[in-house]
Amino acid sequence: MQLIDDTKEPVYLYCCAYHEDEEQLCRLELRMLHTDIVWTDERCYESSIVIEPGRSAFVKERLAIARSASSVDELLDLIESYPPLLKTFKVVCLKTDSGPTYEERLRIARLAGGKLRGQAEMRHPGVMFGIAWTGERWLFGELLQNEAGWERHQDKPQHYSTALSAKLARCVVNIAAPQPEGIRVIDPCCGIGTVLLEAMALGIAIIGSDRNPLAVRGARANLLHYGYPDIVRIADLCHLSGDYDVAIIDLPYNVCSVMTEEELQLMLDRARAIARRAVFVTVEPIDMLLKKAGWKIVDRCLAHKSLFARQIVVCQ
Repeated sequence: MQLIDDTKEPVYLYCCAYHEDEEQLCRLELRMLHTDIVWTDERCYESSIVIEPGRSAFVKERLAIARSASSVDELLDLIESYPPLLKTFKVVCLKTDSGPTYEERLRIARLAGGKLRGQAEMRHPGVMFGIAWTGERWLFGELLQNEAGWERHQDKPQHYSTALSAKLARCVVNIAAPQPEGIRVIDPCCGIGTVLLEAMALGIAIIGSDRNPLAVRGARANLLHYGYPDIVRIADLCHLSGDYDVAIIDLPYNVCSVMTEEELQLMLDRARAIARRAVFVTVEPIDMLLKKAGWKIVDRCLAHKSLFARQIVVCQ
């Protein structure tokens, strides 16, 4: 059994949920957010890097590991030494790949609740605690759950058939700006502003542009609808200047946005001139064009939607 040393860097257990078509996307996003990620099973991982669960569309909950033991009985003994609680509490036993059955999880949660010194409250607790089995050890600690705030952007007033979903846009923003403090981001093909909305929700300094005036008008309407400032303008990426830490570029691909290879190369060249890092979203292979523009591919994945797939390409 083990009490967690308060003098050491805290470690967190994160549990995530994703459809099998989203696994590559989820893993790429979490690799970017957690440089020290250690997977304990298919859907849970440990990291010393703290993020709010609501930042990712895939992270369900975060457990701050305070007690660790090799058996339930040992863990319950350790929980008994937890300091008295000033707030009402609730204990849940998390579902993990190798964890106990639903009925056993309920039993363990009740036993753990009986060991804590405080007042239990099942409906509106002041603090949540979690217990989890990782396949090697039992963990206990304060639990924070994802309230799925990103879902509010699914009801934006302006939509476009080929625009990224709110969920995919949130992932791309996290991939592009895993440490957003003090960085400048540009979305020079912003369309109706799906990426802009997710970046603004995360407090990221971003501006957007698009050469299509109708798209810019839609993006402005969406930003205004959620109370965000007007950060979008009409501009062609091929003529942009500036200095940005990262560019997020969902390359146009529908029948109204047919481009020659020369035009696409100009876009990639200009992106290289204004940004030190970029995340490209594309339905066509562009590796050779990226290399020609001076970009180095550092990571990538496929984001599937039914029979349709986009490539998410991380470059620097």
